[in-house]
Amino acid sequence: MSSGEPLADGMTANRHDVAVLVPCHNEERTIAKVVADFRTTLPAASIYVYDNNSTDHTAEAARQAGAAVRRETRQGKGYVVRRMFSDIEADIYVLVDGDATYDALSAPAMIAKLIEERLDMVVASRLDREAAAYRRGHRVGNRLLAGLVTRMFGSAFTDILSGYRVFSRRFVKSFPVLSGGFEIETELTVHALELELPVGELATPYYSRPSGSDSKLSTSHDGFRILWTILKLYRTERPLTFFGSAGLMLAVTSIVLAIPIFTTYLQEGLVPRLPTAILSTGLMLLAFLFVAVGLILDTVTRGRRETKRIAYLALRAPAEEGHPT
Repeated sequence: MSSGEPLADGMTANRHDVAVLVPCHNEERTIAKVVADFRTTLPAASIYVYDNNSTDHTAEAARQAGAAVRRETRQGKGYVVRRMFSDIEADIYVLVDGDATYDALSAPAMIAKLIEERLDMVVASRLDREAAAYRRGHRVGNRLLAGLVTRMFGSAFTDILSGYRVFSRRFVKSFPVLSGGFEIETELTVHALELELPVGELATPYYSRPSGSDSKLSTSHDGFRILWTILKLYRTERPLTFFGSAGLMLAVTSIVLAIPIFTTYLQEGLVPRLPTAILSTGLMLLAFLFVAVGLILDTVTRGRRETKRIAYLALRAPAEEGHPT
């Protein structure tokens, strides 16, 4: 359980319209507990459960627990989050999985941090309280992916795959969700880093799933999808570096191939390896092409980033959006 001051933090949260968003797929065993815990911790908040084609009684259990239940038919967490961010109007958004592994008592402290420090996203950094809470493969994969994101986009988070986050309205309404699956957490992280948004992280307890409840995340399959998403985002957000690096490697290869040819030509006045000369020339032309593409896409990316920044700045910060109860 969280060791903060939930009463004081709860009063801070009550001065704003808070929406708790819970994407769900086959979480019949846990969803009622999640709803009840957040209902107790954030009594003034609206709780929305989005059922993503569950084959069990997730929707009924959530509805009986007091949540507003809606449905998203496109399969994948990213699609659900996209629908949630589009549909729900609030000042502050709490995004949490429906598997009862995250600590509801940490929500007021996360909201208070968001408001008091005028942040746009607070990520719950998971501290496992039980040996079975965090599978070894997930832990190692998270560290590797976090290190890769840090190297590519900068440092801000230690747990980039956490499914427990608090957002400002201006983050949610200016975030162009593109991912369809579990890559959504990576996309949220990179979006914040690319726009240099004010963000924070708060250590929170992380618990194992109740008996009979299975994780939907595949360490290998979803890990590769997340890695592929990181690489695609790097290509999109850092095109000059991405294509420039490829161009540099091609240019170096071209030069290495050309040196013996030039040496022979200077000594004998002949070009005996014509195919190699053609290959070297082609690689150098391709290198220049890669750099040109990177320069063009870098200009496009800057324009897109400015557009997203303008959309973000059109909305007020959380401390300005709240209203006294």
